[in-house]
Amino acid sequence: MNRITTLIGCGLAIAFLIGLATTLTRSMMIGFKDVLPVYILMGLVICMMLYEAFVEKK
Repeated sequence: MNRITTLIGCGLAIAFLIGLATTLTRSMMIGFKDVLPVYILMGLVICMMLYEAFVEKK
């Protein structure tokens, strides 16, 4: 049960972060070079979140 709730929570958080990053690219005034650091940070945040949630800690 704990694993299922973790999976649902991570899925919702990832969907929110990806939606937030793609909203920036829809603007006509913001180019890809301006959004690239946001994509890099979102990728790092998602990787750290998944690592924290699913890697066994001793």
